Amino acid sequence: MDLNIKLPPAPTPLGAYVEAVQTGNLLFLSGTLPVEAGVPKFAGRIGGELSLEEGRAATRLAALNALALAREHLGSLARVTRVVRLGVNLVTTPDFRDHPKVADAASELLVSVFGADKISTRQVLGIASLPLGLCVELEVTLEVGP
Repeated sequence: MDLNIKLPPAPTPLGAYVEAVQTGNLLFLSGTLPVEAGVPKFAGRIGGELSLEEGRAATRLAALNALALAREHLGSLARVTRVVRLGVNLVTTPDFRDHPKVADAASELLVSVFGADKISTRQVLGIASLPLGLCVELEVTLEVGP
């Protein structure tokens, strides 16, 4: 099935770390940000400088970058047998309460790619700041097969 999703080039590390580590059948992806063609997108706080919809767009872009990292490491996303965990860190205003709606943008993309039977556990946190002043960072763990 063609989902008409175009993955960006896999992002490169911003520091002294690697973007993906596989141990056994688990693939751990480093935090992915909403970066497009090497350019940071969606700086600011959701509920302040950024709307809920802009937060969702940023979260979807970060998820696309996570998929690009997984594809680069594995050679093909067909090797993914399950999305184990999705961590979503959001920079929001103190009174923002719709964290799950923003995080759903990543969950919905992962379900559309891998199927509802492979949906992950999820943790969503509101935090004070993230690298480059961006509004979202995702952490993804995948189970992979041969």
